[in-house]
Amino acid sequence: MFETLGSLTASPWIYAVVAVSVVLDVFLPVLPSGVLVITAAAAAAAAGAAGPVPVAVPVTAEVPDILALLVIATASSVLGDMAAFRLARRGGARLDRAIARSRRLTRAHDRLGTALARGGGALVVIARFAPAGRSVVSLGAGKTHRKVMEFLPWSVLAGMAWAGYSVALGYFGTQWLGTQWLGTAVSLVALFAGGALAAYLVRRPYPARTAAAPAA
Repeated sequence: MFETLGSLTASPWIYAVVAVSVVLDVFLPVLPSGVLVITAAAAAAAAGAAGPVPVAVPVTAEVPDILALLVIATASSVLGDMAAFRLARRGGARLDRAIARSRRLTRAHDRLGTALARGGGALVVIARFAPAGRSVVSLGAGKTHRKVMEFLPWSVLAGMAWAGYSVALGYFGTQWLGTQWLGTAVSLVALFAGGALAAYLVRRPYPARTAAAPAA
């Protein structure tokens, strides 16, 4: 798998693969879109650390551009969110049956649905990092017929935060650790740890509001 990813990061096709993976993982949360973004960013950092390639040496591989990777990951995240949002708005019993067939999505809906409804827009951003949280948010917002402008700005912010976090992990992790494979491995651990933390923050109960003390 890692050899395949390594060959992909040396090809312009990495942008298309990242875009398709990020768009589709709102419907298939098992797709490794975060892994792809981190691996591409780590490859860019490793190539930069190696220094410029001499002119006499033919260039046979492309180096992922960090800015392009960030823009593509963000735009693809928003595009996937809006596709799921629109589908859920127009869906019905068929969509409900499709969700019910996915145990992961069903569990996520059960655990996150109430919390997301209670927490509002900020939890849309936090849930973007949680496993299947993006699916719950996008499909849930569509099924409850929220207005586009109530959902889209938070989707954009969530996409920017997730893409920036993933790219920064791969790029700076590799720069600091000095080795691409080690930087990628540590960054993936940090990505999954961030996902676990986001899931905890979304699911934790809100503290009960205490009444204000009467004035003396």
